[in-house]
Amino acid sequence: MPTFDVVSEVDMQEVRNAVDQANREASTRFDFKGTDSTIELTDKELVLNSSTEDRLRALYQVLQEKMVKREVSLKSFEVGKIEEASRGAARQKLTIQAGISSDHAKKINKFVKELGLKGVSSQTQGDQLRINGKKRDDLQAVIAALKAEDFGIPLQFNNFRD
Repeated sequence: MPTFDVVSEVDMQEVRNAVDQANREASTRFDFKGTDSTIELTDKELVLNSSTEDRLRALYQVLQEKMVKREVSLKSFEVGKIEEASRGAARQKLTIQAGISSDHAKKINKFVKELGLKGVSSQTQGDQLRINGKKRDDLQAVIAALKAEDFGIPLQFNNFRD
């Protein structure tokens, strides 16, 4: 019986590279001179710091460009509000979303059932979904439908077995 897994993963090495590139650009660009604009990366989040809100927005835009070039989906980040930091500076947190949460899993399971393909079933396994089907063509149709739909998180399909 053919199966495949639906996962939502973030390549942390690519995120690290994009953050390094954005920091390097912020340190050399003329419009960022004297603004102390930095991006800090931890295991679960990115913290953007700058002297003003305008420079913070520009720093976020630079980061977005670097993420897109490195093929990291922008849906992988939950963008926080811009906060006031010490001495009039601005700070913003971006939380990294890896894995499929239970409510996203429910939406995807419901979507797969609504496709109405005979013999196709899906089940949640931790932070991923396993989709089973009788025919390989039905599973490929499910993959195409999931790619076309927007669930608010990046989806990858792996472990396809015949």
